[in-house]
Amino acid sequence: MTERTDDIRISRAQPLITPWILQEELPLGDAQAAAIAAARRDIEAILAGDDPRLLVIVGPCSVHDPEALLDYARQLQSLCEPLADAILPVLRVYFEKPRTVVGWKGLINDPDLDDSFHINRGLHLARKVLLDVAALGLPAASEFLDTTFGQYYADLVSFGAIGARTVESQVHRELASGLSMPVGFKNGTTGQVDVAIDAIRSARHSHWFPSLTKEGTPAILRSSGNPHCHLILRGGRDTGPNYHPQAVQAAAEALAAHRLPASLIVDCSHGNSDKDPARQAQVLSSLCDQIEQGQRAIRGVMLESHLVSGNQPMAAREALAYGQSITDACLSLADTAPLLEQLAATARRCR
Repeated sequence: MTERTDDIRISRAQPLITPWILQEELPLGDAQAAAIAAARRDIEAILAGDDPRLLVIVGPCSVHDPEALLDYARQLQSLCEPLADAILPVLRVYFEKPRTVVGWKGLINDPDLDDSFHINRGLHLARKVLLDVAALGLPAASEFLDTTFGQYYADLVSFGAIGARTVESQVHRELASGLSMPVGFKNGTTGQVDVAIDAIRSARHSHWFPSLTKEGTPAILRSSGNPHCHLILRGGRDTGPNYHPQAVQAAAEALAAHRLPASLIVDCSHGNSDKDPARQAQVLSSLCDQIEQGQRAIRGVMLESHLVSGNQPMAAREALAYGQSITDACLSLADTAPLLEQLAATARRCR
């Protein structure tokens, strides 16, 4: 009798909806598509230095309650309307959470917050959320962690991110080379910037890589390369914060040394704030000072912000406080508003 050698540690399998069927059920309208395409062009222009506005990627650490996210989005849009000449807000809509060991993996993987892993339901929710955000007229940013999930909703994303844990991953660099929007690569978890610069260089080239077609068929895709990839400084475990003038200038020079655009985004959270949400204001103030002193490499910032400040432990959905993060602690939207105004004032003065 032949001994079994295949799938010996797979206990269960479920069918997965195809991207084509999901897009058929939740289609992107013409007006929304035009707005997303326009937002991508605006982001590219800001990152290239052709648009004097500053990019602000702002919103919750992760999405666990679509209703609260849309509430936040409406209020953010209202706050940013009088600042539209100086900043371009892009809503953080992050559906996947990389875990150091284990933990909640995000709305797509576990939409019911109970380890039931109804991934088909999570994909429906994710696409519906992005459609609702697009209907508001807000561009959306999202991190691409699973290399196939993007086929289900990437058409709705205006800015993509590759995180610190995956910046060295060859398959994520290949993925970024084929994505249709600008992509930011974060420096590594220890703080090293060179791995992100290598990732940018790699993603600018054409690659062949395995993925899924929209019909759900395994295929080998060829990318044309993505010329709109940029560096995101987020601090690191070994290096500490890297938003200070010396670190920003060093990063700009490292980019230029590889004949890459000397433009970058600074994440005010994560290693730059030591995961203390209140310190994001200190980071942003430093960046504003640097911009006013002539540092043109800083083209945008990231802020983690939600309706309610702080975070809360994972619990049953009905037991959770409305509008408060269940992952990284965030600034409240009320505390975020003056930071947006400060950034806009800086952009206006530096024209």
